[in-house]
Amino acid sequence: MLEVEHLSVDYRGVLAVEDISFAIAPGQIVGMIGPNGAGKSTLVKALLGLLPMQGRAALHGAPLQRQRHRVAYVPQRSQIDWDYPITAWNVVMMARTTTTGWLRQPSRQSRQIVQAALERVNLLDLAQRQIGQLSGGQQQRVFLARALAQQADLFFLDEPFTGIDKKTEAIMLGVFAELRAQGKTLLICSHEWGDALQRYDRLLLLNRTLLANDAPQSVMTLENIQRAYGENLHVANRPAEMPFC
Repeated sequence: MLEVEHLSVDYRGVLAVEDISFAIAPGQIVGMIGPNGAGKSTLVKALLGLLPMQGRAALHGAPLQRQRHRVAYVPQRSQIDWDYPITAWNVVMMARTTTTGWLRQPSRQSRQIVQAALERVNLLDLAQRQIGQLSGGQQQRVFLARALAQQADLFFLDEPFTGIDKKTEAIMLGVFAELRAQGKTLLICSHEWGDALQRYDRLLLLNRTLLANDAPQSVMTLENIQRAYGENLHVANRPAEMPFC
């Protein structure tokens, strides 16, 4: 289980997220939603140890930052230098660095794991293609394959559905379902609304602090959404029993 208790992040003198607590059990896909600037990416980066934080984060009872090898991260596409001269194969192989070491050739087992990950996302035939030559959806699948090759227990994905095609979306949803069945934990930052939110077991509604943490039907009420996005939010043609899903 991922447990987060009283997490706060002071970023350059600004309290980006404040006093956030939640727990995610194995085998759950949890969506984290909120407006731009709500602190979603900041929260994930703090959990990854990329930003200083106050509070506690633990995975299966042990401090999360001592278990980075068990955590896989798929960043936003906008954070990646797509002009960097590296092939899809080598991007995925980077996930095996902790196991292999920086100066050693990858083992046969690592090569098999990387091959299987690329096959799973239907990209093995493009393994030697430079990442900058791939489509947006293919690029996203490369980084999902890297996460799979890490063989992690906890997956953080930051806006994975942004700018992708339907084929990539279907592949990703299939992979997520398989990971959930394997007892993995997934936390996905998303701007999605509507029916797409039904793919999550639970939602965390965030705007610098945690406003709601429950099943999508319970989180996506008019009252909660107006607390997160503002009272002037215009909503039309939503079912009365579930205004935003």
